[in-house]
Amino acid sequence: MHLFSILIFCVSFSAFPVLAVITDDFSKLPKRKYDFIIVGGGTAGSVLANRLTELNRWNVLLVEAGPSHEGVFDSAVPGFAGRLSRSLYDWNYTSIPQASMNNRTQNAPRGHILGGSSSINGLAYTRSSASDYDRWALHTGDEGWSWNQLLPYFLKSERWTRPSSGEDTTGKYDPKFHSANGLVSVSISGQPLASDVKIARAIEELSGGFSFDPDPNDGTPLGIGWHQVTVLNGTRSSAATAYLGGRFASRKNLHVLVNHQVTRVTQTSHSPTVEFRGVSVMNQGGGPTHLFQLTAKKEVIVSAGSYATPQLLMLSGIGDPSELIKLGIQPLVNLPSVGKNLSDHPRFTMSWQLGTSNVIDPATNSTLQDEFLEQWLTNRTGPLSAPSLNQVGWLRLPEDSGLWDEFEDPASGPNAPHINAGPRGGGLYPLPGPLFQATCALTVPQSRGTVKLQSTNPRDHPLIDFGMFTHPFDIRALRDGVRLLVKFVSTPAFADYGLTPAGPFLGVDLDDDAAVYEVLRDATSNNAHPVGTAAMSARGASYGVVDPDLKVKRVKGLRVVDASIMPYIPVGHTQAPVYAIAERAADMIKGAWLT
Repeated sequence: MHLFSILIFCVSFSAFPVLAVITDDFSKLPKRKYDFIIVGGGTAGSVLANRLTELNRWNVLLVEAGPSHEGVFDSAVPGFAGRLSRSLYDWNYTSIPQASMNNRTQNAPRGHILGGSSSINGLAYTRSSASDYDRWALHTGDEGWSWNQLLPYFLKSERWTRPSSGEDTTGKYDPKFHSANGLVSVSISGQPLASDVKIARAIEELSGGFSFDPDPNDGTPLGIGWHQVTVLNGTRSSAATAYLGGRFASRKNLHVLVNHQVTRVTQTSHSPTVEFRGVSVMNQGGGPTHLFQLTAKKEVIVSAGSYATPQLLMLSGIGDPSELIKLGIQPLVNLPSVGKNLSDHPRFTMSWQLGTSNVIDPATNSTLQDEFLEQWLTNRTGPLSAPSLNQVGWLRLPEDSGLWDEFEDPASGPNAPHINAGPRGGGLYPLPGPLFQATCALTVPQSRGTVKLQSTNPRDHPLIDFGMFTHPFDIRALRDGVRLLVKFVSTPAFADYGLTPAGPFLGVDLDDDAAVYEVLRDATSNNAHPVGTAAMSARGASYGVVDPDLKVKRVKGLRVVDASIMPYIPVGHTQAPVYAIAERAADMIKGAWLT
């Protein structure tokens, strides 16, 4: 019954007219000359493809290494997001061993599918702190990157909707900071959990830094508020579904080539200015390998993400000459910052066992799982219609923390949190699950890593080094994060749960810093928020990869638009900022070519 329903869903989902031209066969592209060639059909690339083809006279080719998102059931179902990591739709990157984390390697998920990571991520929609963007503006000398000037682009991309449950969202967000006219649907879960009441009571009992936040996306994310997610009527709203589907199917000037990887951007002019307006494209999958060459009349825009973008630039001779020469690559543009400044949010999870038998664990109950799936297939409601996280916390470390005796506050401002907490109780309302858990991520990491080439073969994954815990602030700040979480669950609100430690901190003396550090080295991972590897800087700066207009320095015809351009990692999840970056980039590109 369920298998048949899923097959019907996949067929019907694929039957909708999603794109004007979508093909995995290079020979079937109706044109060979394009005004813009966009490398990477992920979050930013999908936005650009949509916005640039608003002008009928511009022909745009979007090249995606992965397959189409059409009919990918696990991507469509919000509750199945966890199935997508280490799947066909993930690049399946792995870091090099992390010396400061007991030489562990880490998975580094990135979307290998149309829509990119917006098609496989946890659907979180968080804009971060206003001061994060004001710092970008100061760093680049471009006020266009400030919060006040980026907020219209956040609003341009967003369409606020009610959850599929029909729950009234009044009081759970601030309408002044949201839009109903954009393309990416944003909502709250709408699925109650038994822990909702406990969390609300704990907020009241603690107040202060744990106070209720009416809307974490208003630019001042401090406290605990309702978690906002990219969901439309119980189905994932991705860059592919929002920007490349539906009414955009009639655009004859938008062509999408899937299952093809751009292996290099190619130099098309040497004098008087170095120009890179060409690309080499290679088919993916089985069968013989074929290479194709294309040239853009106006620009090549690289939107391949924080791992693949620096890899592509370096394969093309753009990077640190000393590193390129070692691999036999001829340096063409001297930009040593390519692949440097990798930043991500280190994250771990704390768990507590409930001391009551009145719990339920749907994950181990196949009957419930079948019922959830049937409910979702029938009307897109139920536990599978949203992620299993209802609240999100944005916390600052205490002013009396010993950290401030050794380190300056790295946050961008007083309204920027140091810790992102995700409390969740699981179960099936009104019963809780057997564990209460809370993720804890450091939002202001000071450690930096690198992305380097493994070889000159574009099929080889790059060498990803997060450099986690290489700066002493990070592990010490997470130690304080442990204490914040313990303080939260120690409130009277949770007393009848009878919580006892479980998971990685079981049996650990939390007052013993050395013991806590050892657990953190074993249990912390990246948060799948890589940024900064093609960072922007002020015009004329001796460092950085792109100027504030996102054009690659010392080059014409080449621009980068994705999370790699962020000079500093924002405090929140990176999906929403990338939408805003891409929306602004589209306007900058239009302005450059229409004047």
